[in-house]
Amino acid sequence: MGVTYWLTNVRLETGYRRENGVVTGTEASLFHILVKDGKFVRIVPATEKLTDGILQKDAKGLLALPSFVEKHVHLDKTLLGEPWRAVIPVSNIIERCEIEKRTLPGLPTTTQERAENLLEILLSYGSTHVRTHVDIYPEVGISNLESVKAALATYADRVTHEIVAFPQHGLLRTDAKALLREALRQGATHVGGVDPANVDGDIEESLHQMMELAVEADAGVDLHLHDPGHLGAYTMKRLAAMTVDAGWQGRVAISHAFALGDIPVQEAEEMATILREAGITIITSVPFSRVIPPVQLLHQNGVDVAVGCDNIFDTWQPYGNGDVLERLWRLAERNRWLDELSLSQSLRFITGGKTTLDANGTQLWPAQGEDASLVLVDATCSAEAIARRADRHAVFFKGKLASGQVEEVNV
Repeated sequence: MGVTYWLTNVRLETGYRRENGVVTGTEASLFHILVKDGKFVRIVPATEKLTDGILQKDAKGLLALPSFVEKHVHLDKTLLGEPWRAVIPVSNIIERCEIEKRTLPGLPTTTQERAENLLEILLSYGSTHVRTHVDIYPEVGISNLESVKAALATYADRVTHEIVAFPQHGLLRTDAKALLREALRQGATHVGGVDPANVDGDIEESLHQMMELAVEADAGVDLHLHDPGHLGAYTMKRLAAMTVDAGWQGRVAISHAFALGDIPVQEAEEMATILREAGITIITSVPFSRVIPPVQLLHQNGVDVAVGCDNIFDTWQPYGNGDVLERLWRLAERNRWLDELSLSQSLRFITGGKTTLDANGTQLWPAQGEDASLVLVDATCSAEAIARRADRHAVFFKGKLASGQVEEVNV
């Protein structure tokens, strides 16, 4: 049984303020929230005096938001805990893989230690769910998976997870099918792939093997697709067709999907229809250096979209800080979401689809009976939190304080 307590003086959004039919601000008020066994069980105005003697934790007017979902990260790749090093220039993805293959085994820190360092940072910024890709290739077998599973076990009471068995060096190119099958048996929840054309050299066979493994293991799919333009679009069409044929709608994601930003708008709209009908999610890390998928177009056409940080200080990128709210800020700025409504509703891209209010201003979150997983931020509303990248003061996971601090009040 979990601890029962009141989270007091919590700022919750209650509706939108409108002028001449246009949303110009967000209304919010202070509330007390009763948490029991990891759930929200009662929400009352802060004007109500609490006399039941139950433990109180004072949020001191901080805004509560749903805790975040980090949808694309590589726990096994990070160098966090190692001294600073920049990235060695290469000509292509294969050379990059070879550098990583040579570098990681010689580090004094373990994969588990570095993964735990990154998990601590992700949690401190508000993420209580993580989808991590884990490299599977002949030289390491499934050892990275074992190390990442151990790290995730350390954080099991603070973070939920998904694990993608990821053939970074190519599914066909390294003949990784048997290793991926073993990874799926040993706890991976998804099977991945990478650039069926440019890395594997055979779109059809690469996608076929990936989907075959997924169906065999009853697992999800998350494909890294960097291939640009019509090459990438064709790959997505073939994956969508295979997804429907397998009955795997709602269980497949494409990470990066740069091609959607390369092709003309009309073709992107056609692709959005194909993706929606196949139930394929698009995941973007919002890089500065590449064209990214047209998120607004995809969302308006019913395609699920999520944001993740991707590489965080590793042999691929020296950048990244583990703050998925900052990635959403990037996305908002790139799309010129300047108004209150657009900013507020964009929260869905880092919360697994949750927003505090719907587009009409009806309160959706928090709701009685939901898991008490939340982030307390220094902002007056979600739009401000996104635009200003608000400081996070505390993170709760199913009612448990997982990161940060709140003051307990003697009653």
